[in-house]
Amino acid sequence: MTPDEAVVGCTGKLILGTRGAGGPGEVLVQVRGGTETFLAYSDEPLARGTTVLVIESRGTRQVVVMPWTDPLLSGDEGGAR
Repeated sequence: MTPDEAVVGCTGKLILGTRGAGGPGEVLVQVRGGTETFLAYSDEPLARGTTVLVIESRGTRQVVVMPWTDPLLSGDEGGAR
């Protein structure tokens, strides 16, 4: 299967938690001006509702994700108040 490079670097939210080595979850990813669902794999289990970053495409509709916190939205970075 050909990897879907357009999805790498996109963020999404898990709609079904991942189970690490136990199996995939499902993620809703903001890509191509809309949202699409993909099977989501991760090294460690991640809970439903976790915001994630897509770090790899495994081919059609399958991605590898990691937990993600947008650094621009976190408030304790010492920025202007």
